[in-house]
Amino acid sequence: MFLIVRPIRLACKAFVAESTPGQLALGFALGVLIGFVPKGNLLALVLGVILAGSRANLGIAAATILVVSFISPLLDPVSHQIGTWLLVHPSLNSVWTELYNTPVMPWTAFNNSVVLGSFIVGVVTLYPAYRLSKPVFEKYSARLTVWAKRFWLTRLLMGVEWANGMSQAD
Repeated sequence: MFLIVRPIRLACKAFVAESTPGQLALGFALGVLIGFVPKGNLLALVLGVILAGSRANLGIAAATILVVSFISPLLDPVSHQIGTWLLVHPSLNSVWTELYNTPVMPWTAFNNSVVLGSFIVGVVTLYPAYRLSKPVFEKYSARLTVWAKRFWLTRLLMGVEWANGMSQAD
């Protein structure tokens, strides 16, 4: 039973935990970046490690990655144009050749125009996503936390019911 409840508890804790608006906004912004990048390459893995190592809210980031991953294929034609322009630009030719000849860089799939273009689109949207989402989280995160903690299931999953039961027994 613990194996079934634990992922639900972690997801609930990620959304309801007392994160600062900056951590929530960082989770949202990194989620947008990772959501734009096609998965299955070293670049997506490195971005995931950066997300896990940051102080960003992982619940918000996971939800954002899920949503943006479904939207990003609609932007593939734009990403392809950006990536193709960067890959065939004469002044960047030696850079791409040098990077591709390094041992690890081919696994990042930077030679794919959609991967490169999607990464650039994600990097360009990183700061605006952070700046635009932070005031929203400042305004609504405290209200959402209070609202969610009213429900017995949230309190149970977060361990409050167990902690209250132990304090009353003392």
